[in-house]
Amino acid sequence: METEFAPTFTLLSDTGTEVSLTDFRGKKVVLYFYPKADTPGCTTQACAVRDNYPVIAEKDVVVIGISPDKPAALAKFRAKYELPFTLLSDPDHKVAEAYGAWGEKQMYGKSYMGILRSHFAIDEEGRFTERALNVKPATTADLALKLVAL
Repeated sequence: METEFAPTFTLLSDTGTEVSLTDFRGKKVVLYFYPKADTPGCTTQACAVRDNYPVIAEKDVVVIGISPDKPAALAKFRAKYELPFTLLSDPDHKVAEAYGAWGEKQMYGKSYMGILRSHFAIDEEGRFTERALNVKPATTADLALKLVAL
């Protein structure tokens, strides 16, 4: 049975340029979704990836973080924490929905729709090699390091 292709997309980056998943064909990609820039869990997630990035980049693995934040908020977040990877803006959460990373959440006994902290490993041909929803913030770095070891 063939592995499923990751949904393709084009989104605006933290620098205001368009970035497409297909730009990275031929490379392994770790794509992760996070709810909101500069919040505690999202900062933990981004900084865990940042702290392991030299090893990840050495193996030519691309890391992309996606949230509903606007490009200006992403740029501020990236600069504040010196994040060496691309952040993309998905304000209407269409890409998150395509990946299954948009769903019902609970806070203080109330239900609402939002980003499910998730990560995905995509191979050089654009196929999923791993998918995980509702991950803990530091596990995205673990996935990236696992890809490096392959």
